[in-house]
Amino acid sequence: MLNTRRLSLLRDLVRTGTIAGAAQLAGCTPSAASQQLSALEQELGIALLERSTRSVRLTEAGRVLVEHAHRVFAELDAAEAAVHAVSGLRGGRIRVAAFNSVATGLVVPALMAFRQRYKDVRMTFTEAEPELSMPAVVNGDLDLAVTHEYGRLPKPDLRGLRQVLLHRDRLLLAVPPHLQRAGQTSARLQDYAEATWLSALPSSGFQAATELLCRAEGFEPDIAFRTDQYDILLLLVAADFGVALVPALAAVPRSGVSYLEVSQPAGLTHDIHVTTRDADSSPAVEALTALLVQRGFNDSNRSGDRSGGGRS
Repeated sequence: MLNTRRLSLLRDLVRTGTIAGAAQLAGCTPSAASQQLSALEQELGIALLERSTRSVRLTEAGRVLVEHAHRVFAELDAAEAAVHAVSGLRGGRIRVAAFNSVATGLVVPALMAFRQRYKDVRMTFTEAEPELSMPAVVNGDLDLAVTHEYGRLPKPDLRGLRQVLLHRDRLLLAVPPHLQRAGQTSARLQDYAEATWLSALPSSGFQAATELLCRAEGFEPDIAFRTDQYDILLLLVAADFGVALVPALAAVPRSGVSYLEVSQPAGLTHDIHVTTRDADSSPAVEALTALLVQRGFNDSNRSGDRSGGGRS
């Protein structure tokens, strides 16, 4: 690969007309400049300069090389400007993903606020569950994902990833009224070992919360219905098709559904994170993360989350 310092000397020689002039622009001695130009000729194996006691001029090969050098340095200048634009959030891109139930109340408003502040940064958004979005972040296909996982369950593979906690929500047990005892406000999962269960789509992996939690309590849940939409899940509970675990954010009041605190196992949580690559220090990623944290989960976010879908 050609040495850009030597190319710059050749270009400056054309500008100034002399090796001494090129050396002055480069901040070196005429002798050092002459040596660098000779080294460039040796590197290419062809004469670039016609030297005489009174002057120096380009050969045809030198002229062609200088034409290319102008384009090379123009591209390098453009690359430097683009890098500075990215660092100043005046250019570049950010590729975002989030699971369904946080998109309306949290992620889309944060993207809108980001666009208002940084109009020249190109954004893309994909709806995706963590089992798809987290590997995409690791592989560099996404820059930021809003993901979720469950307390007391095995953690996903976080190698190469950094997470910022946005919200920690408790899990509740949604039951039809006839399965709730009078005055009952809490229950063990084991109490419903014989019930029909409703759950999200994944039956394996770290997102299979219902299966993993029930198995840890010593029984295999009879899961007869699966959906990724909380409103459908709760509609099925209200229709007396079974019981389901739902985050408190999704526990909207609904006729025919009662919500019980889970007493055993204790400490069941639904944790929502911003997930990015550990080595990614992109200003756009940092800025969007800050906006997501700033928005948090206030009342307007809650209403957006409850009306949407998502996995339980």
